[in-house]
Amino acid sequence: MDDLLIYPGYLIILLNLVLYSFSFSRKRKANIFFMCYLAFLVLVQFSMELIFHLGKNNLFLTNVYFIGQMVLLGLFYHAILKSKSQKIFVLSSLSVALLALVIQYVFDSTQFLKFNLFEITLTSLIVVIFGLLHLYNMLSEKKEYYYFTIGAVFYLLTSTVLFLVGNLTIGLAQEFGLLSWRLNALLVFIYYLFILFEWKESFNPKKEIKNN
Repeated sequence: MDDLLIYPGYLIILLNLVLYSFSFSRKRKANIFFMCYLAFLVLVQFSMELIFHLGKNNLFLTNVYFIGQMVLLGLFYHAILKSKSQKIFVLSSLSVALLALVIQYVFDSTQFLKFNLFEITLTSLIVVIFGLLHLYNMLSEKKEYYYFTIGAVFYLLTSTVLFLVGNLTIGLAQEFGLLSWRLNALLVFIYYLFILFEWKESFNPKKEIKNN
């Protein structure tokens, strides 16, 4: 089951990067940060796969992934949010979160080489808050990155719960421990489909021509 989800997921995120690269304007900061995020996802996913096949420990890339995701999506939502107070909130939240992580790693640098639940929970929930702010704004504003934001909020909330549950099942049978990882692979796959659907609904050149 793992390979049936993981490798098609790699193809979808790579497809997303290609489609978005040729389909929208790079004049807007939000689009640039979103493109950087997609490129970052591709780089991390394929790096993890390469290091795994080399027989090395790739857990440190999990930490790189969650921190990078928080920063890039934080900058993305900072660019797309209209309210000055919300923009200040985003930058302040990012600064506090990064400071908290720096302090943690200063006192225990080995955490960067482990599966860091504090980091995963902190970085994921902060992005969820940013996403909810954007969804709230879209109740009265134009819908931008609507499907992506729904997918991101859904994925980050559910995956965080799965990681916490997975940590609790470490001492149980191996099947229980692996279940959360398999479910997370399914969630990642669905998340990438949300990103693809966002392109189809918002950035597909054929659809834009038809609407015009």
